[in-house]
Amino acid sequence: MDDSTRFPHLRQDFAASLVVFLVALPLCVGVAVASGVPAELGLVTGIVGGIVTGLMRGSSLQVSGPAAGLTVLVFEAVREYGLPALGVIVLATGALQILMGALKLGRWFRAISVSVVEGMLAGIGLVLIAGQLYSMADAKAPASGLAKIAGLPAALAEAAADPGALASVGLGAGTIAVLVLWKRAPKRLRTLPGPLAAVGLATLVALAFSLPVATVEVRGLLDSVQPPSLTAFGELANIGLLGTIVAFTLIASAESLFSAAAVDRLHDGARTQYDKELMAQGTGNAICGVLGALPMTAVIVRSAANVQAGARTKASRVLHGVWLLLFAALLPDVLGYIPIPALAGILVYSGAKLIPAREIVSLWREHRGEALILVVTAVSIVAVSMFEGVLIGLALAVAKTAWEASHIRLEVVDKGAGPVQAYLWGNATFLRLPKILDSLEALPQDRPVELDLSGLHHLDHACRTALENWAERHSAAGTEPVRVTAA
Repeated sequence: MDDSTRFPHLRQDFAASLVVFLVALPLCVGVAVASGVPAELGLVTGIVGGIVTGLMRGSSLQVSGPAAGLTVLVFEAVREYGLPALGVIVLATGALQILMGALKLGRWFRAISVSVVEGMLAGIGLVLIAGQLYSMADAKAPASGLAKIAGLPAALAEAAADPGALASVGLGAGTIAVLVLWKRAPKRLRTLPGPLAAVGLATLVALAFSLPVATVEVRGLLDSVQPPSLTAFGELANIGLLGTIVAFTLIASAESLFSAAAVDRLHDGARTQYDKELMAQGTGNAICGVLGALPMTAVIVRSAANVQAGARTKASRVLHGVWLLLFAALLPDVLGYIPIPALAGILVYSGAKLIPAREIVSLWREHRGEALILVVTAVSIVAVSMFEGVLIGLALAVAKTAWEASHIRLEVVDKGAGPVQAYLWGNATFLRLPKILDSLEALPQDRPVELDLSGLHHLDHACRTALENWAERHSAAGTEPVRVTAA
């Protein structure tokens, strides 16, 4: 039996794996540098995402690795708890994901409001852009999201007066320009992925003109891998660290499963098995945690590139992990030539793509409540923090759903003679209680009233008690007791 029979799609998968590798390489390095960890750790996560998660069941064409969406959270975690604690956080995140997958909770992530997820990504995008603009200007970024944004004008003004910083800004801006214009490049050129082309050109320009810009610090793959020590696990007693683990778990899981749903729309192959995909992501994160590497999620940029390049099976994503491993093992010194502002430019571009500007406009026209949730979630992440911002968004989404679910209609029929008839339809909850009581208390006191509750689908305790109290008051003041038809 020849290879074409055993592996009928090997040619397509091999070609697609090279494309995904070329897309993933600069992103893995860029996300690691922006997260404040050695560049090699981004490659480690990409390797694990390709080879380990790639071999597991779930979504056959989705590609996993370090993602821009977790950059801000990782940076904050490393700054607050130190690099040794990152492995503990990622390992615990993976364990929680495996547990949720085993408990069949993967499908429930599809119930999370899309507005909250998009707002989360928009907030991440804003903080990511602000932080990476400082890297482009060769300046130190403030800690908080608001301080990053508020301090940008001064940082860019200082860069304009410093020739070295100005060269750094120019290189980063040129990288962004290449990424924006790459879709208009000749078709032959576009066989090379935009991120790789942009970084490659920036590296050549920096070397050709000897630009005084910062480059990636190379430590070596084995030197960068630092499994968490036993003392690092003592940090699990820290409530703040536990909150960070929950945030990592929710955000990584939601981003991966939403990405899976998006990838399913790009091809006609097997659909995602959400619980198995969650366990695959958890297994990958657990291994990344043991290695002290970055957390992983499914990445829509790489996944879309995989599908569009003609991938047919999971072999393409596994092979992309193999190419990353070979690069990290054989050519690590190449990383030392990559300019930091070029990587910052890639992440500024990636951050901008996380902000759903068109969706916000469309939502505002059709569903203003959803648009408000999206904007408030994003602003909260910038103003407070990632975890609190997501919680605020979820609370708003739950409140909006509860309000909309408590629709109720009161119809009063008064024929001028005989009893006044009042009919209630829908869901009577405490949220609509003021409206219900205002309408009932406006009924005439000198006429008998018949209250029909048979049209109610739901009557909570607060409403039932309030209606009983109103009926007693009206009966005491009126000529006849209120007649109530029970729900």
